[in-house]
Parts: sequence; structure tokens; C-alpha cells
Amino acid sequence: MFKDKAGNFSPFRLVGLILVVVFAVIFLSSSFVVIPAGHTGVALTFGKVEDNVLQEGLHFKVPFVQKIVVVDNRIVKLDVNTEAFSKDLQTITTVVAVNYHVGKESSQTVYKNVGMGFEDVLITPAVNEVLKAVTAKYTAVELVSSRAEVSMLLDEGLNEKLNNYGIFINELNIINWDFSEEYINAVEAKQVAEQNLIKTRTEQEQALVIANTEAQKRVIAAEAEANEIKVLAEANAESNRILTESISELLIKYQTVAKWDGKLPTVMAGSDNMLIDIPLTAEQPVG
Repeated sequence: MFKDKAGNFSPFRLVGLILVVVFAVIFLSSSFVVIPAGHTGVALTFGKVEDNVLQEGLHFKVPFVQKIVVVDNRIVKLDVNTEAFSKDLQTITTVVAVNYHVGKESSQTVYKNVGMGFEDVLITPAVNEVLKAVTAKYTAVELVSSRAEVSMLLDEGLNEKLNNYGIFINELNIINWDFSEEYINAVEAKQVAEQNLIKTRTEQEQALVIANTEAQKRVIAAEAEANEIKVLAEANAESNRILTESISELLIKYQTVAKWDGKLPTVMAGSDNMLIDIPLTAEQPVG
């Protein structure tokens, strides 16, 4: 097989056979491509993007004519650091974690219109734009207390901007809100002032309660004293009434007789209010 016509060994034939085998291997390896799980393939024929999208598995391609670009369609996490201004013009530094994926049927569109750098070209600018628009609707304090609502608005805004390109937001999380040092100091001062105000109000309310309690005590004591005086007065009046009713005419006569010394009056008043001497008789004792 490797001998020439004269029957001698020919190394050229061996080299030629090796070259044929190598070329065949290269040809075969260039004729097939494997698309891994969670990915799709975009076929390029002399640089032109074909309309069909290759799904997972083994596929044939024209060697040296077609090129297959593999696109990751799994969920990918992207952290975006950005700055924005709140409604009250506070500077806010934010870290947003975006979980997204490229739709399998959209791989060809994404690659054709944007290329493989779609994170820098589409997603990061969209996050910055939507975040600035949403944070401008809230004050700095409201952003902290309404984080879930802000995340929902960011999610809706990003999907609205990116879905037409075939990119979909699965989940969005605001990792952190960072405010300027001046704002943090102002918030701390406000909290201290509010705490002092609450303390002052509490002390005033306590003092008012104590004052009201003492006033109620004095009112109760005064009412009790007045009731006691009223009861004593009513008792005295009742005693006087009983005493008055008990003094009868007979009792008066008795008291008069009991106090009489046995002497008859020597003077009496006449009809014209003149005093008349009554002469003493023998039976009348001489005083």
C-alpha cells in the first residue's frame, strides 16, 4: 500500500494518507456542533445570521461555511451599581441585583440586533434609566420604607424596556441604599429631636395625669366634707325639731310651778296698763 511501482516503500504515500485522515477528521468535526443544555445556537453563513435557532443537542453545519454562536439562555445574575436622586434631591447610591434570561426563541434576534455584549449595551443602561425614573418619585425616607414597592416598579419598567429585545427579568432585588453623610447626620439629628419631643410630651402627660389625680382627690375630699357638714346640720335640725315638739304647754306650766316660791304677786296690771297694788290679806304670808 505504501510501496511505489517498483515495490519499494514510499513515505510520500504514508504522508498523503495521514493528511487525508486529518482532513477527514477536521471536516467531520467542522460538520457537527453540540448545543449544551440551557443554550441555543445562532447559525452564521458567511457572516449572515440565519433565521432558525438551534436548540439543545447535535446539529449539522456546513464546514468552513457556517459558524455557530452559542447563546446562554439560563438565568444569569447581574449586579448594577448606580447613582440616582430622590424626590427631595438626595444623592442615593444603589446596588441592584438583576436576574434575567434571554428567551430561546429570541437568541437570533438578540445576537443580530445587539450581539453578545447585550449586558453592557442593553441591560445596564436600562437599569440606570428605570432606577432614576422610579427613585425620583420618592423621598429618601420613602425609598427605605417602600423598598418592595420600588423593586416591583423597577421590575415592571425593565421588562417593558427589554422584553421587545427578547430579554426577560426574572427577579430584581435592591441590595442596598446608600445615602450621603450629610443626609445620614440630618436623619440622626431628626431622630434625636423626635425622641426628645416624645420624652417631653410623655413627661408633660404624666404631670397632667398627676395634677388631675390630685385635683380629683381634692374635689372628692371637699364633697365628702360638705356631705358631712350637711349630715351634721340635718341631724341638729332634727334634734331641734324633736326638742321643740316635746316642749308642751303642760311642761311649761310644770316648770312654772316647779320654780314658784309660794308668793303671790303684789302688783298687777289694770285695763289701762296701770299698775295696781294688791293689799295683803291675813292668809297671805308676808314676804
